Amino acid sequence: MSLVLDTSATIAGLYPNESTSAIHAVFDRVGNNGAWVPSLWRLEVANVLNIGIRRGRNTAAFRDAALTDLARLSIQVDLDTDHHAWHSTLHLATIHNLTLYDAAYLELALRRGLPLASLDTDLRAAAAAEGIDLLGQ
Repeated sequence: MSLVLDTSATIAGLYPNESTSAIHAVFDRVGNNGAWVPSLWRLEVANVLNIGIRRGRNTAAFRDAALTDLARLSIQVDLDTDHHAWHSTLHLATIHNLTLYDAAYLELALRRGLPLASLDTDLRAAAAAEGIDLLGQ
C-alpha cells in the first residue's frame, strides 16, 4: 500500500470540478499500489455523498456510482484504528488541535510510515509537524 487516503482527497477525486492534477496523481498511485484508510473512512465518504444529495450537489445515482468505483480500488481498511483511538489518536488530536476523526488519518500514516493524501489544512499542518510526507496539493 502506497499512502493513507483521507476523505477530503477522496471526495476531491470524485467531483470533477474539485479534482486537480495532484489529486489525479494520488488516484493513479492508489490504482497502481493501493491505499490504507482508517475504519471510519467508508462512513465519512458515504456521509459526504449522502449530504450532497440533500444539498443538490449530486444525485443518488452519482453517489452509488462513486461508491462502486471506490470499491473497485485496492483500499485496505485498517482494522486497528479503534485500538488506538483512546491513546495515540487522542494524543495526536490533543497536541495538534484536531478532531479525533482527522487524527485517525494522522495516526495511521505515522504507524504505517506512509505519506498522507489530504486537502484538509489543519490535518496537513499536523502531518507536516510530524514529518509525514504530504500528497494531494
